[in-house]
Amino acid sequence: MSDRRNPTPYEDGFWWSKDGLRLHYRDYPGDAARPPLLCIPGLTRNVRDYVNFAERFAGDWRVIVVELRGRGDSAYAKDPMNYVPLTYLQDIEALIDALKLDRFVVIGTSLGGILGMLLAATGPQRIVGALLNDVGPELNPAGLARIRDYVGKPMWHDTWVHAARSVAEGNGDVYPDYDIQDWLAMAKRLYKLTPGGRIVLDYDMRIAEPFRVPGNEAGPDMWKAFDALAGKPVAAVRGERSDILGAEAAEKMADRLTECELTTVPRVGHAPTLDEPESIAATERLLARVEQAAEAV
Repeated sequence: MSDRRNPTPYEDGFWWSKDGLRLHYRDYPGDAARPPLLCIPGLTRNVRDYVNFAERFAGDWRVIVVELRGRGDSAYAKDPMNYVPLTYLQDIEALIDALKLDRFVVIGTSLGGILGMLLAATGPQRIVGALLNDVGPELNPAGLARIRDYVGKPMWHDTWVHAARSVAEGNGDVYPDYDIQDWLAMAKRLYKLTPGGRIVLDYDMRIAEPFRVPGNEAGPDMWKAFDALAGKPVAAVRGERSDILGAEAAEKMADRLTECELTTVPRVGHAPTLDEPESIAATERLLARVEQAAEAV
């Protein structure tokens, strides 16, 4: 684990969406000779989800963490029906243009992985590798129903301990080995402290509105998008207890692309944090393959 007394330095940056929203990203410096790691969080998550990841890989690699509209320090959409993958994709494309990224490794958790596949479909030449964290072209309807049930329900707490207990109640099956310190750390990634002293979830509750419409979870044919990663190093990470990415679908991904390496994280549901030893090893192998591919060119 990283030394919390010496956190990895980063810069907060902002860019503008096509519809005039000021969006936030976090930029950790790294070796300019290597392609940056473009990290995209899940549905209700923000840049804090990748703090440990950045502390592990930044320096050797530039780590850019996207904060989707309606999350964290990114502006909230005026129309909630813009909280859909194709709009998020346009936002990320605008960031790629603003930062002049001509090649990168995409690291995507859940919704972030869907966006990673869509980025591959729209510009495969710029992606030199991909990690899809507990997501694929086929999503389990039972897991989607579970997410629809809790997303968009406003919650607030008076103390961080209360927030941690609430997170534990909702995620005990996902992380059965967590202790109170783990739940506190997760609460501080999910919640923010308001000027009025309340601890609230750090996203626009309206992101749930389009997500509850069947078909808005992903977008077009995701197998076609996944196929756009052919010929590139791909890591598929799956939680053993996941109710979003089924074992059969994950195996199908590995069978479909010979470059796709499947890693299953034991005793974890949706989604692995990428801090697990198995996840770290899978990421390191992916990045080694990215470097090998670059040397072969």
